[in-house]
Formats: sequence, structure tokens, C-alpha cells
Amino acid sequence: MSRLFSLQEARALLPFVGRTLREAVEARERHEAAEQFLQGLAQRILLMGGISVNTAAVESWKHQLETSGKIISGALSKIEEAGVVVKDLNVGLVDFPTMFRGEEVYLCWRMDEDDISHWHGIHEGFAGRREIDSNFIDNHRGTGLT
Repeated sequence: MSRLFSLQEARALLPFVGRTLREAVEARERHEAAEQFLQGLAQRILLMGGISVNTAAVESWKHQLETSGKIISGALSKIEEAGVVVKDLNVGLVDFPTMFRGEEVYLCWRMDEDDISHWHGIHEGFAGRREIDSNFIDNHRGTGLT
């Protein structure tokens, strides 16, 4: 069973999750840029039957690809080790497992939000988000691991 968060526990973890998630998102952007450059170069070489290549630039792009990949992997591992589920790295979307009326659900947070203000069932996803209200607050619980 995964860690279960109370709303208070999830909110306390937001600074760490937000910082680490931003690190992963920024590294993903660098990773994609390096990947696009290297794929484009490979395609040009293939189409032209070979071209003169600036090896220092290629090595720099390869290094960026490798480094950013490691940063992404490390950041995602840190978040997941904390018990948080990364749902979408493109928008910075994560879920904190919790219990509501005896059923596992997710506290849902997106990187551009100031606070955790929504939740959804585990099979509903982002489209099924509902606002956290007093009923939810009174009837949810975490595991108490702070």
C-alpha cells in the first residue's frame, strides 16, 4: 500500500515537490531541445549522405541530453520516494494518495497552482477533479507519517 497523505501532510510537502518538479520540468525542456538537435542532425547526415559536423557542438548536445536525463530521473525518483504520484511532467501534475470515506482517492496539484484545492477518484483523472470542501476535509485521512 502506498503512503496516504492528509491534506495538511500534502501541503507540508508542497515546497519540496514543487521545487523538485520544476527541476524535472526544466530538465525535460533541455532534454527535448538536445534530442531535437541530435535527431535533426542525424536526419541531415542521412539525407545528404554525410556532412561536416562540429564535433564539439555535437558532444555538448550529447552531454546535455545525458545530464538532463539523469536530472529528470533523479527528480522523479525523489518525488515518488516521498509517496507522491507524478501524473504529467508536461504540465507538472502530481497526485497525493489519500483516503476519503474508506476509498483511496488523490489530492491533485498542478505546478501552476498555489495550493492543493482539488481531489479526484483514482480512475477519474484530472477531468474528474472536484474542489476540496468541508465534507472532504472532515472525511479524509492520511497515514500520519510526517
